Amino acid sequence: MAEYLLEMRGIVKEFSGVKAVDGIDLKVRRGEVMALCGENGAGKSTLVKVLSAVYPYGTWDGTILWEGRELKASSIRDTERAGIVIIHQELMLVPQLSVAENIFLGHEPTLPGGLIDFETMYSRAAQLMAEVGMPQIKTALPVSYFGGGQQQLIEIAKALNKNAKLLILDEPSSSLTKSEIDGLLRLIDGLRAKGTACVYISHKLEEVAAIADRVTVIRDGTLVGTAPMADLSVDEIIRMMVGREIKNLYPREPHPVGDVIFEARGITCYDIDNPAHKRVDNVSFTLRHGEILGIAGLIGAGRTELVSALFGAYPGRSEGEIRLDGEVLRISSPRAAVAKGICMVPEDRKHHGIVPQMAIGHNITLSTLPRFAPSLLINEEVELQAMLEEIRRLGIKAGSPALPISSLSGGNQQKAVISKMLMPLPRILILDEPTRGVDVGAKYEIYKLMFELARQGMSIIMVSSELPEILGISDRVLVMGEGQLRGDFINESLTQEKILAAAITQLPLAG
Repeated sequence: MAEYLLEMRGIVKEFSGVKAVDGIDLKVRRGEVMALCGENGAGKSTLVKVLSAVYPYGTWDGTILWEGRELKASSIRDTERAGIVIIHQELMLVPQLSVAENIFLGHEPTLPGGLIDFETMYSRAAQLMAEVGMPQIKTALPVSYFGGGQQQLIEIAKALNKNAKLLILDEPSSSLTKSEIDGLLRLIDGLRAKGTACVYISHKLEEVAAIADRVTVIRDGTLVGTAPMADLSVDEIIRMMVGREIKNLYPREPHPVGDVIFEARGITCYDIDNPAHKRVDNVSFTLRHGEILGIAGLIGAGRTELVSALFGAYPGRSEGEIRLDGEVLRISSPRAAVAKGICMVPEDRKHHGIVPQMAIGHNITLSTLPRFAPSLLINEEVELQAMLEEIRRLGIKAGSPALPISSLSGGNQQKAVISKMLMPLPRILILDEPTRGVDVGAKYEIYKLMFELARQGMSIIMVSSELPEILGISDRVLVMGEGQLRGDFINESLTQEKILAAAITQLPLAG
């Protein structure tokens, strides 16, 4: 039996003459959790797409050995048949189908004559869900009934049904709560004990430290090194990833905070499916000139609904009053909000932040097109200069502004969305989960940008599920729970414990 379950040797993948992956080696043993770390754009996704035959054999150079034999897969079906299964950051589930139907999609058991054997399918689905820690789940219910953490486990059950020997997890915890992450790590530990190997890709290095046996770091498409997790610290992984030491991830910079310029009064958002239920219930707050206001709370607390309503983007019925410089604003759409100086970077960049097949540069200038078309015709030269300047200013890793934005890594897409929302020169910038799926180096750059914008007088509202981020960046923190405002705290000696206490208590806590 070969020492390694998987060996990737000298993998090279080019796009238009540019090497996204240049001579990378990766080795994984049976029952091992290998963490794959690197900045956005480092080549992680390209490497696993080579491994899973999203990029089939013949479109890249190098060698893949699987269980000691060369693997020449021409499709995802080939790699899954071998036992290599990838779970993407964006879950590949069909919301309208049941849990069992999703688990067996494309591999349905059949009766003589070709009809689906539903009894076997539901029985086996129940067994698989028990294996991933959800024995009570009703597998006949549509996937849409379940939250993000449960859907992640359904994806893993789907992979186990394909007899996965190697499970590739790409940013599996980006949308999970702390308790859901803990459950996911316990599940991976259980799979390891049964001999299933995992390649774990995550920017959350505390998770890497908790679960990985070894760590492979790549930077700019090349291999930096591989080492046992026991021989590394989180700081050393960061240094390997970014090529420099980041002593303080939250580079707080002094900036003046002025008078109140924005007020939200009685903001209420009603559930789309159940109008009798309030997703946001009578929330009021203020925002000062040059202030960074963090909004914390558990998932489902109503944070995204609140800021979506401020931006005119909440899809259901909402009410309340907002004032800027004392003037009551009537905002019925994002276009109206941008015209009034309020811009927002949404939580879900894939569906609400980008136009995937449009060029990177055109995505960036989309919010300010009239600026480049004074006579109804776009001045392409002026627009191109603006594109290049924004790409340079935000440090977006792009070969050309003409490439589709979908070709960028998630972190660079996020930078492009931020750039788009800065182009109108807003007075108030709303950032909903601005660093989700973003590597540590890009996080640092985004934080630096936020402090620079605040120093220049821009007011920022930041929603984040990461309490260290809330505490490291905010001047003041609002805490929401069950749609209500539970706390309003100056960020001086504020702790995670106090924020969590406010989030779960039924009564507002004094700041």
